[in-house]
Amino acid sequence: MLMGKGKLWIVVVMAVLIVTGTMFGTAAAQKASVPKPQNKLAMGEDGVKQLLPLMDSNKNGFVSKQEFMKYMEAEFERLDKSKKGELNVKELTQSNLTASRFAGK
Repeated sequence: MLMGKGKLWIVVVMAVLIVTGTMFGTAAAQKASVPKPQNKLAMGEDGVKQLLPLMDSNKNGFVSKQEFMKYMEAEFERLDKSKKGELNVKELTQSNLTASRFAGK
């Protein structure tokens, strides 16, 4: 009878280990399939790296506040198709505009 309880105990322990391992495996797989949130600032770095050389109108390697503001004002005017003095964020984010397309400006 003692031998039967030992075997039963081993079977129970093995079952618990299998169930626990399966649960951890499932949780790990679910966690891996969830996309990681992206840092919005980091996402914009490539765009900034493309824009800064375009803003540097005197090509001295620095962007002054005047150069920055002049460039942004010109871009705002260009993007404000309706000439209402405001930009539609939804339309702009769905647009395929890139800074490199306007490098010859």
